[in-house]
Amino acid sequence: MTLSHHWVQNFSKALVSNNMAINSDFTQKVVVQTNDIDWMPSPASGVSRKYLDRVGEEVARATSIVRYEPNSSFDAHSHDGGEEILVLDGVFSDEDGDYPAGTYIRNPPNSSHSPKSMAGCTLFVKLRQFHPSDDAIIRIDTKSAPWYPGLVPGLSVMPLHNFDGVGTALVHWAPNTVFNPHVHPGGEEIFVLKGVFHDEHGSYSEGSWIRSPRYSKHAPFTKSEGALIYVKTGHLDYQLT
Repeated sequence: MTLSHHWVQNFSKALVSNNMAINSDFTQKVVVQTNDIDWMPSPASGVSRKYLDRVGEEVARATSIVRYEPNSSFDAHSHDGGEEILVLDGVFSDEDGDYPAGTYIRNPPNSSHSPKSMAGCTLFVKLRQFHPSDDAIIRIDTKSAPWYPGLVPGLSVMPLHNFDGVGTALVHWAPNTVFNPHVHPGGEEIFVLKGVFHDEHGSYSEGSWIRSPRYSKHAPFTKSEGALIYVKTGHLDYQLT
């Protein structure tokens, strides 16, 4: 186990003591169709959330869909464990700029900001899941960033971030693309942004969130719809207890 895994394990134990636990058994596969679950209020008026996984109360290790109504804001706050955001629609803003749909954002540990949205927006957000040494500030416009050929015909990859064995990318699947069966020693997380993603275990339409545990394996493919997915691998290479 590396130093980073010791840190995450100890940090997660502290969060579990705060009682809230949603999809907190990281040894189990979880599939959530986010379009079918309810919005939950946040402490800020006009800001609501859909919980995907959560360990801790308001200060939590969490993965969520977050919605800002037009002209809504959240109080200034810091993220001691970092914050990762993919803007799904609308325009998200803070004191450093405006981030339209398709923007990928990483705010490192101990960063702070005052988020808001004048037009309204929807975000995919991961909180408190950074290694403390992962201090890069990242802003990527995925609408204009380059794509690279994948490992099989019909697959294109846009790398977003890599650190300490954890990789994050967007992956575009052309219709009727088939990938080789493979194993994810450090686990895998997928959020389906467009189309329908498939494997031998099921079919996952737009809005589906899939978290597969360490050493899970599958043989993914697409049919006539193709798919665009957010993918993170390697980040579950530890146990949360």
